[in-house]
Parts: sequence; C-alpha cells; structure tokens
Amino acid sequence: MTFQSVILGACVATLLGALFHLWRGGNWVHLVVYLIAANLGFWVGHWMAGVLSWNAGRIGPLNLTGAAVGSILFLLIAYWLARVDSHKGGRQA
Repeated sequence: MTFQSVILGACVATLLGALFHLWRGGNWVHLVVYLIAANLGFWVGHWMAGVLSWNAGRIGPLNLTGAAVGSILFLLIAYWLARVDSHKGGRQA
C-alpha cells in the first residue's frame, strides 16, 4: 500500500462521513463519531475485500468498492447506536 493510496482512502472515507452527517444531521459530536466510523469502516472494508479476493472497483492497491461498503455499514451502525443512546437519556414525566 502506497502513501498516496492511504491519503486517497482517508479522503474518501472522510468525505463519506461528512456527507452522511450532512444527510442525517446532528451536532459536532455526531460529526466526529461519523468521521471515525467512516474511516474505521473504510479500512476494515478494504481489508475484508482483500481477504475475500473481491477486486471490484480497485484503484491501484485500494479496494474502493469493498472499502466504501464497509464505511457505509459502519456509518449505519454508528447512526443506529447514536439513536439508541439518545432515546435512553431522555427526561421522564
């Protein structure tokens, strides 16, 4: 993996996290969580695509399709966990 591939991957993952936050909204804590989830999911998805020999959407050494799928999956999980946590801390009448 080249340094340029790592930079491209980080940029794509950060863009996915920022776009998800723009779509779903939230405060700055949600933005940080989405950016971390997107980057973590991106690299896990890239690794899993390599393990499964999934070569669709490769850009050089980067498994972009598998990485994007992993990033979106982690973003959805982070969104779901944020919703579960926000419902738990509400005031009771």
